[in-house]
Amino acid sequence: MANNSPDSNVVRIGVLGCGNVGSAFVQLVESQADVIEARTGVRLKVVKVAVRNVSKDRGLSFADGVLVRDAHSVVDDASVDLVVELIGGIEPARELISTALGKGKPVVTGNKELLANVGHELWALSDTSGADLLFRSEEHTSELQSHLNLVCRLLLEKK
Repeated sequence: MANNSPDSNVVRIGVLGCGNVGSAFVQLVESQADVIEARTGVRLKVVKVAVRNVSKDRGLSFADGVLVRDAHSVVDDASVDLVVELIGGIEPARELISTALGKGKPVVTGNKELLANVGHELWALSDTSGADLLFRSEEHTSELQSHLNLVCRLLLEKK
């Protein structure tokens, strides 16, 4: 995984969607950042989050410029190393994931509907680009923990 950060032990995450799952994911990354860094040597940092409504209260504090309405600006941002898709549905998720993979950025998703319908297309693009497309959703594991586990597994494999 290419790390565009001047600090090579920081992985900058772009999140697509910040509803219930997205906001809890961001909170989990922030609250577990020290533990993850101690175990992996890598610091996770959420640098951009695409949302429909930037003024909606999510119970989280974001630095200026982190919340954006334009989801394409997340996947197009050269400083984003890894994309986590949490918007659900097929479109625009397919287009955004395709763009990220095409730019060589790994993507983590739990979007079963998307992968059931166009997964073959996305995994083919992943193979062609060399960027990982990771998916996991288990009934006995929370969706949030599954996403964070995949992010950490990716980091350890690429380290």
